[in-house]
Amino acid sequence: MRFLVRAQIPTDAGNKMVKNPKFLEELDAYIKKVKAEAAYFFEAGGDRTFVFIVNLESADMIPATAEPLFQDMGAKVEFHPVMLFEDLKKALQ
Repeated sequence: MRFLVRAQIPTDAGNKMVKNPKFLEELDAYIKKVKAEAAYFFEAGGDRTFVFIVNLESADMIPATAEPLFQDMGAKVEFHPVMLFEDLKKALQ
């Protein structure tokens, strides 16, 4: 199932994170590990916020997806099931 994973990083944790010279390398490794279809970066509520679109085949994949965001970035993490327009059409026809 496709999920939108939203990670909101508090300002203090985000400031430390971006000063880490390996931050971009580690973020790239995370994106590859979770096989994100897309990754977006923006500000929300004054905090750095990331959104990843991932396909999780079962609920037991949620901790492996969330824990690096919790532990390494101090993020508040949300998971939202999402669908493509084609999925919506299939569901409503």
